[in-house]
Amino acid sequence: MTSQLQGLPVELITAILEELDLPSLITVASLSSRLRSVASDPYLNPWRKPIVRALNHDTCEGCTEQLAALQHLSERSIVPRQNWIEVLTLASPSFILLDATLPNMQQADWETCFKRRFLPGWVKWKRDHSWREAYKRRSMTCCRTLTRVWHRSQTSCTAEEAWTKYITLNKNGSANELEVSSRSFNPLNIFNDMKIQSNLAHLETHVRLVVVFADVRILAFGVLNKPRGTFTINKNARYFLHPPGIERDASAHEFERLSSPLPALSHRNYPFYTPGGEDKRWLGDGAVEENGRQWVGPMMLTAQIIGPHTRTHFMDGPAFQDLDLTSGPGRGQYASFTWTDLDVIAPWMKELITKRVDGLGLGN
Repeated sequence: MTSQLQGLPVELITAILEELDLPSLITVASLSSRLRSVASDPYLNPWRKPIVRALNHDTCEGCTEQLAALQHLSERSIVPRQNWIEVLTLASPSFILLDATLPNMQQADWETCFKRRFLPGWVKWKRDHSWREAYKRRSMTCCRTLTRVWHRSQTSCTAEEAWTKYITLNKNGSANELEVSSRSFNPLNIFNDMKIQSNLAHLETHVRLVVVFADVRILAFGVLNKPRGTFTINKNARYFLHPPGIERDASAHEFERLSSPLPALSHRNYPFYTPGGEDKRWLGDGAVEENGRQWVGPMMLTAQIIGPHTRTHFMDGPAFQDLDLTSGPGRGQYASFTWTDLDVIAPWMKELITKRVDGLGLGN
């Protein structure tokens, strides 16, 4: 069978190798010089798909064995180094910091890893350090980005980020970047105050999952209603969740899939719709979207840090929406979400927001 496999074109051999799990691919790649040549070719690269499957814990079969194979994969010379950009972009912080043996990579590769994994506003943690140090270095006096986010996902400590920034989209078309002490940051409480100020306290708060990355997920807090007039309708709230020209089952040509930062597999098509059950920006279509209700009053945007229990369902209601996103263990830590992050995640909002206000203000 091995001789038959070796007689196939290299493209077909690559396609077959891509269907193997990591332990099997490691074994098969060592059976002959031709298989080894195909496996080590950075252009053919049959390793990428098995690595991505191993990192996707929801669909991975035999995850323990596959992660064990991935742990020291960098020591194998037949694995092209480019695959570690994928690992350092998608793997869990604990795997990277505590388990994995990392290869030697160029600073340009570390820069790519940083920008594909973290929100753009987090570049502030780089300061005068190299990209490798900015990504993961930890010492007695230096705790860099991956270690920071991993530490915050495990504890309630806020020493690394004393103030948490968030953005509000206002019904008049303006937007504010605000900040609150991280110790007291509770988006539900903050948004309840917004509702009171907008005479919307009698209406239910709805929370939507916008997009998921390796370490954070972006949440939007808003109010849905069937208003009698247009005065309270927040058009930008809807445009943020549903980019103009993009429908659930269609794509607009002027948009491209987001790649930096790279969304998790559950939102891999973002800003387009990703099937699978976690992309809940589209609840219904057209006139029956959100049961015919519209977003009214302000909308609050924030970044929730992903911890070990963040994706575990604790509420009886629908998964990945409303209180299931904010109630229960693993949902109490948040990171700053800034103008820079908004511009990258929702670039279409640059033309829609009429005025940007730093701090409190009406934007009039």
